[in-house]
Amino acid sequence: MTQPATTDIAVETRLPDLIAMAQEPSSEKRRALLRELTEVFFGTETHSGTETDLYGTVLAELSAEMETAVRAELARRFADSPAAPRTLIRRLAHDEAEVATPVLSASPVLTDADLIEVARTRGQDHLRAVSTRKDVSEAVADAIVDHGDDETLHSLLSNEGARLSREASEKAVERARTNPALHAATVERKSLPPDLLNEMYFIVEARLRHTILERNARMDPALLESALEAGRTRLATQDGALPADYSESLAYVEELHAAGQLTPQMLARFLRSGGRTCFLIALARLADIDFHTARQIIDRKDLDALAVVCRSAGLDRALFLTYAVVLLNDDGDAMAKAHTYGRMYQELAPDAAKRTLRFWRMRREAKAA
Repeated sequence: MTQPATTDIAVETRLPDLIAMAQEPSSEKRRALLRELTEVFFGTETHSGTETDLYGTVLAELSAEMETAVRAELARRFADSPAAPRTLIRRLAHDEAEVATPVLSASPVLTDADLIEVARTRGQDHLRAVSTRKDVSEAVADAIVDHGDDETLHSLLSNEGARLSREASEKAVERARTNPALHAATVERKSLPPDLLNEMYFIVEARLRHTILERNARMDPALLESALEAGRTRLATQDGALPADYSESLAYVEELHAAGQLTPQMLARFLRSGGRTCFLIALARLADIDFHTARQIIDRKDLDALAVVCRSAGLDRALFLTYAVVLLNDDGDAMAKAHTYGRMYQELAPDAAKRTLRFWRMRREAKAA
């Protein structure tokens, strides 16, 4: 008879004795039995279902009254084992964070249902442990996004083994808008949908904007089209009230366009004369974007975003610098800053600018539809 079968019979036969010993009030005896059973468990290659259940019952009972350090050591021993008793692993997963973390972050015994229950009922330390698992399903990730704080969300976004649903990704981007600590983890996440990635452009620092432009330039054309379609379905229908002079300015710009006089030089004239709404309408027409996106760029004096618009439209560097200097005319260092942006304009690849601009055009296309 093989060793596993002998062990099965021996352990099952000792069931009443083991349960009685597990109730022994002496912590030293309980600790000794805990150690002995753990060594026997890992010293046997296979276990029957009955034997595994028995180990789980006795080990859970033994460890229940032990010190945190003892339970944490037990958790570490069983965390990676696919044969670990489910009863024990579930008990450890709901223990305090020091004990639960090893099994929550690694145990293959825990099911999605187990992990979702932990996400809904335990604290942020437990959620963060789950968020670091090698594989995190969409269902579990959804629960973490719904119940986790921003630190936990950062941990989840940083884990490429976590699969986020479209809905969870949208929620993550919305939270990242108001927390700069989430910007890098969101933008650098390889599996973030491209349209959501491009929503981050207007709120992140220059280094991360460069990352977005680079990813746009490398994007497969078929993926670009599907990403644009996904983005169109997401866009809000309202972007705020239009300026009081919008209708009048629109009529004037349309008149200039019909007469063939709506040139890039005319846009500079609008800026110099204080015709802000005319400039925004003309810029939106030139770049084929919506008015609100153009307004967002100009309100923020977002010159690198303006560079994307101008580069995509094929404007030369001199015109872009003209816009930049006028926009920065209340800044004593306007010329120096404009010179810096001029260098950036020259380094911006036209193809990357065009692909990025396509994401910004989604709002206009959605409204037209």
